[in-house]
Amino acid sequence: MEMKKRINLELRDRAPEEVTELVLDNCLCVNGEIEGLNDTFKKLEFLSMANVELSSLARLPSLNKLRKLELSDNIISGGLEVLAEKCPNLTYLNLSGNKIKDLSTVEALMEMKMMKRKKKMKLVHLKDMRKRRKKKRRMRMKMKQAQNWEREKRRWASHT
Repeated sequence: MEMKKRINLELRDRAPEEVTELVLDNCLCVNGEIEGLNDTFKKLEFLSMANVELSSLARLPSLNKLRKLELSDNIISGGLEVLAEKCPNLTYLNLSGNKIKDLSTVEALMEMKMMKRKKKMKLVHLKDMRKRRKKKRRMRMKMKQAQNWEREKRRWASHT
């Protein structure tokens, strides 16, 4: 189901100005961009767009009351600066399962957030980033163990 249709279903005969929570998980966004969400969602405090193949936040409308944003399992790799401008009251952000390769993308958002409001964001969830670091660390340890094993084998062979 496309994102626009899903938004209409989630409204359930309510006006967009009345909605405080919107869950758009597993719907389809066209060209990796947000569609159907606009500035009329003035009271929106929670927005979930998990697993919608989202790659850009450029078309995110101004959501001044938004506090929680769920963006897990998408293909976002950058452009998070938009969040500081469009969602000034954001306190929870989940970015796990995205294509973010380095923390500098998120650090820029955190710095902007602290400069604007003198307040840190409560949670930025980057579960997959930690997994990648652990994998690299494990690989280095395995390589060291293999090198040590080879060194021990040579040492043992030279004694016999």
